[in-house]
Amino acid sequence: MIKEDLTRIKEDRGPNDLELQIEMLTKQKEYLQSKCREAGEKLKSLTIEFDKVVEENSNLITMMKDSK
Repeated sequence: MIKEDLTRIKEDRGPNDLELQIEMLTKQKEYLQSKCREAGEKLKSLTIEFDKVVEENSNLITMMKDSK
């Protein structure tokens, strides 16, 4: 084999090439991890906002009972 053959083999890697599959799966894992982190941050902020709304609702109910 000559250098050109090795270059061609690397460039012509098919979908069954294990190195290519590992590379693609690693990128997919990193992408999914980042999206999970984003979703976790959004969930945390929504949970905090929900808790505030529940507390405000509770305060309004208490104020309405006292005004009667």
